[in-house]
Amino acid sequence: MLNARGRVLIVEDAPALAETYAEYLKTENCSVDILGTGKQALAAVTVLPPDVLVLDVNLPDMNGIDLLREIRSRSLPIEVVIVTGQASVRLAVESMKEGALDFLTKPFSADRLRVTVRNALERRKLESQVAAIQEETGRDRFCGFIGQSMAMQSIYRIVQNAAASKATVFVTGESGTGKELCADALHKLSRRREKPFVAINCAAIPRDLLESEVFGHAKGAFTGATADRAGAALQANGGTLFLDEICEMDLGLQAKMLRFLQTGTVQRVGEDKPRVADVRIVCATNRDPQSEVAAGRFREDLFYRLNVIPVDLPPLRERDHDVLLIARHFLRQFAVEDAKKFTGFSPAVEAALLAYAWPGNVRELQNTVRNIVVLNEGTTVEFDMLPRAFQLGVGGAAGAAARPIAMPAAESTTILEPLDTVVRRTIERAIAQCDGNIPKAAAALQVSPSTIYRRIQAWQAEQA
Repeated sequence: MLNARGRVLIVEDAPALAETYAEYLKTENCSVDILGTGKQALAAVTVLPPDVLVLDVNLPDMNGIDLLREIRSRSLPIEVVIVTGQASVRLAVESMKEGALDFLTKPFSADRLRVTVRNALERRKLESQVAAIQEETGRDRFCGFIGQSMAMQSIYRIVQNAAASKATVFVTGESGTGKELCADALHKLSRRREKPFVAINCAAIPRDLLESEVFGHAKGAFTGATADRAGAALQANGGTLFLDEICEMDLGLQAKMLRFLQTGTVQRVGEDKPRVADVRIVCATNRDPQSEVAAGRFREDLFYRLNVIPVDLPPLRERDHDVLLIARHFLRQFAVEDAKKFTGFSPAVEAALLAYAWPGNVRELQNTVRNIVVLNEGTTVEFDMLPRAFQLGVGGAAGAAARPIAMPAAESTTILEPLDTVVRRTIERAIAQCDGNIPKAAAALQVSPSTIYRRIQAWQAEQA
């Protein structure tokens, strides 16, 4: 990203002219450096590219146009202004063809140079901003996640911004949406990445053993405690502790977890001496934590202590065409693992994948693709290769994708309506016939779900 104050490099072998140009630019919002040879300039721009290069054509060691070609071949983010004493149309055309922003013929006024450099700096600023936006919104992969949808771009930004903090993160989302993957991404992007990442599934451990698993125990603390146990909190010291399905934790242990968060100390079962544990807490649940609080099953004070940075992972059905990106990834992966020749999906299968609600989310999609690869042969996945249970489960959705939405006969062939009215009525009827399932309606209409969501938002805005 371009700094607030731009950087200009003048490459001119005549010291008096170079100093004059630098003097011209003193009123501009930029710093100015001067070099006298092409080799010096090439070395400098390779290490730290300036925003604008004011480049003389006739240098003592090389031609300025050759230096321009070298800069462009390396894809350096520099705006180049060519300066020459030869008022040649051919040279000007050649400069522009090689990617120069402007062409100045000596002698030129101070205002001419200032305006040219000002425009070049503004252009660099805009290009830098566009590149940053594209980087943030165009990612289809991020720390193990696969997806280009706007829903996932938002998740990527939250995770990237939250990673550097020690603040606790509360990840929510349906089963199979990637909650542990999110926790792992937060750890790997943090300054704690070299320290342990310890994960505990609170639903997979008996309640009477969970305290020992999290906080550890001393030898002899209870029957079967034949040796000291550090516990996950101490094992993760300096790193990240991920508590999955935290809503399964009983109220007694929740009180101890709250104390741990407040004091940063751990007291192992059967031990009086507290121990310091510097950990970053990430927790997750597939339940609605606020509903659990309202029902008295989860402590309100613990919830607010944990819910500093909430991350709500979207279900696969709300991620537009991400399902196809992920399915293709799994197809390539499993085809290699099982020595199969599959390379893609037929249009009918893609429509079915888009129309299906995916209650098991990415995990269910992974298992479905694995089933297809293991049990079938070919290069393209056809509809009849889908698992039978899946075909029956998406019968309505797949049928909707294959059948046109039923439309009433036109009341009169002479009545014309605005196109927006027709489009709105068609979309609303499709949603109604698909029982409110927008991805299914989108598949039936052969459009992206995001197209329907945008239409709905626009209609709501008009009514507001």
